[in-house]
Amino acid sequence: MDNPSLTICVFCSSSEGIDPAFFVLAEDLGRALAERGHQLVYGGASVGLMGTLARSVKRHGGHVVGVMPVALEGREIAFTGADELIVTKDLRDRKGMMEERSDAFLTLPGGFGTLEETIEILTLKQIGLHHKPIVILNADGFYDPLLHLFGHIEREGFAPLGGNGLYHVAATVDDALGHIEESLPRD
Repeated sequence: MDNPSLTICVFCSSSEGIDPAFFVLAEDLGRALAERGHQLVYGGASVGLMGTLARSVKRHGGHVVGVMPVALEGREIAFTGADELIVTKDLRDRKGMMEERSDAFLTLPGGFGTLEETIEILTLKQIGLHHKPIVILNADGFYDPLLHLFGHIEREGFAPLGGNGLYHVAATVDDALGHIEESLPRD
């Protein structure tokens, strides 16, 4: 591998009742993370895209760090196959731990939790509290409506035009990981 091992935080859904194509995407991302020698930090669940992603990373020989608040530990069913499972006091601590442990952030399709995590990490970067790459994986145009809203927010002057380098939109797993790898300094 030409790139140093990175720890990549992935925000994604714990829902089961979604389009099967998104599970294939999570499987592909997990395989690619492991094959490229990167570690996964994620929300710690064994269900939905979260579970598929984590199982794929493990199945392909990768390292998984799950971070789950105690209140969700039983509800989301923690992934016991993680190399490390960190149980936090609450969601705020979960997000802080995920941010601290990660070199970059990647967003897969998801619901309100995924969106909230992504917006917070974008906001933290916008105000200069971190400088880590953020990638939105816009598979099959899933995030087109959100990106349209981002454009509207920017055109109205509420955020820097063009995202000002805050995030990268990728259509494929290779594009997403390639952008992250190219954005970080080499050892």
